[in-house]
Amino acid sequence: LAPARDTLLSFPERSPHVRMRRTRKIMLRTTCCCLLLAFFSVGHAAAQKSRDDSQQTKLLVMEHLWNEAQVNRDSRALDGLIGSAFVNTEWDGELSDKSKFLADIKDPQFKPTSLTIQDVKVSMYGDSAVVVGIYHTKGTYVGKPYEHFGRFTDTWVFTEGRWQCAASHTSLLKK
Repeated sequence: LAPARDTLLSFPERSPHVRMRRTRKIMLRTTCCCLLLAFFSVGHAAAQKSRDDSQQTKLLVMEHLWNEAQVNRDSRALDGLIGSAFVNTEWDGELSDKSKFLADIKDPQFKPTSLTIQDVKVSMYGDSAVVVGIYHTKGTYVGKPYEHFGRFTDTWVFTEGRWQCAASHTSLLKK
């Protein structure tokens, strides 16, 4: 009885080929999953880069619109570009909030004739961006001519469905 029981309860050992096929199948599935993951990651990275490039272009356009608005003393246009908690630090250290900055733009004693930027670089940080570059401005203030060459740093935040400048800083370059 014991030998018959052992024969009935014993399971045939699987051949090494069955185990190899199963191992190959698992390895193939794992490899396919890894390749798909890599493919989608590259696609996502490319889409993110494309989005960043598009946003950088928008910010560069907004910087140029800012310059035009300053030359034309268009405080309404500037009001649409800057956030409610905007802070501006001028080349001479003067600090102003949004309302003072816009009032200064309207000041009839302030008469810019040109404002250009160059060597502009945009660095994206999710829904924020930092724009740096060199500016050159000319005009008169209180009847006296001025000409400044300097660096600027503008910090932009994407909020309420649009880009808004949160902070701006300028400093003069030595001639």
